[in-house]
Amino acid sequence: MRSVTHHVAAATALVALLPTERIALDVAHGRILASPATSVTDNPPFDNSAMDGYAVRCAEVATASPDEPVTVPVAADIPAGSGMPAPLAPGTAARIMTGAPVPSGADGIVPVEHTDGATSAVSIRLAPALHAHIRRRGEDVREGDVVLAAGTRLGPWQLAAAASTGISLLTVARRPRVTVLATGDELTAPGKPLTAGSIYDSNGTLMAALASAAGAEVTVLPRAGDNPDGLVAALGDATADLIVTSGGVSVGAYDVVKEALADRGVDFAAVAMQPGKPQGLGVFEGTPIVCLPGNPVSVAVSFAVIVAPMLRVLTGELEPVVSQAVAATEWRSPSGRQQYVPVRINADGTVEPATAGGSRSHLAASLAHGQALAIVPPQVIEVSRGDTVGLMRSTW
Repeated sequence: MRSVTHHVAAATALVALLPTERIALDVAHGRILASPATSVTDNPPFDNSAMDGYAVRCAEVATASPDEPVTVPVAADIPAGSGMPAPLAPGTAARIMTGAPVPSGADGIVPVEHTDGATSAVSIRLAPALHAHIRRRGEDVREGDVVLAAGTRLGPWQLAAAASTGISLLTVARRPRVTVLATGDELTAPGKPLTAGSIYDSNGTLMAALASAAGAEVTVLPRAGDNPDGLVAALGDATADLIVTSGGVSVGAYDVVKEALADRGVDFAAVAMQPGKPQGLGVFEGTPIVCLPGNPVSVAVSFAVIVAPMLRVLTGELEPVVSQAVAATEWRSPSGRQQYVPVRINADGTVEPATAGGSRSHLAASLAHGQALAIVPPQVIEVSRGDTVGLMRSTW
């Protein structure tokens, strides 16, 4: 059998980084940054107040206490967005709002709750520490600093970081075009009545959603039956950077994908993983193609392990961090095959299979409970409670 590492390396070698484009910040959600995004300005761009209160010279109110307040005249009122204020005159305070610029000469902010809140002469009941509640210019980032590294997936937090530093345009990889096709005469569209021997098709939905979640533009081909010529004709119409199929890759008499594509640039092999052992990989009429098994959990796992790395190469996305977790229960693992088990994450951070069926590949409905994949190495045949396993968190 081919190792997972070897198979993934072969898969990623079939694809290359896509061209880039420059897009506006407000349409960049979910895209992959192709070059570093650098700050247009210092952030914060000026010293500003972290509290509603009063800007003071700390030495002048250092004796303030609840028993002996210090009263100083209020020389200015500084709301946020009011422009740069005049310097703070000695012996005075300035009423200031959160986010407003701190006047030169002031070296501390007294929160309003430590005063009587007056507007002409304020009584200060608690002396502030030097520089208290002042956000310094550039303490977050300086102009020209890298805010987002190349390969970053642009989610809400990342987009907010870019916006806060004045970035309005981002260079991103073009969206990968992915065509998906589920095969099998037994498949029936959800919503239609099942006939004898038929099952509902979840693989088409699963592959399309996974590719879309990865940032791809997805085309779903009509479900193909078990006809090799029809399959070849359907795939021949694909215009894509990557084709992904499900079903028909094992050793059965009606494994249509294998029958149709084995002599057309696709290599079919057993990969040392569970689920997902039978796999197909190659180039069909100039387009990289991945042929996944037909069982839904196998599709989900195979997509995460094999297809997702190919999409990361296409977009330049950074590799995800594989963490670790402690097993909350025990389960079996096949000798010589790396196991990937959909797991739920408990409140204490431990994990357990998302279904009592473990990693059995037909348990499609149980995927709804999965939050991550536990990874068990090939030499381990049994996971015991308290054992440490690898953890690949989902993006689905």
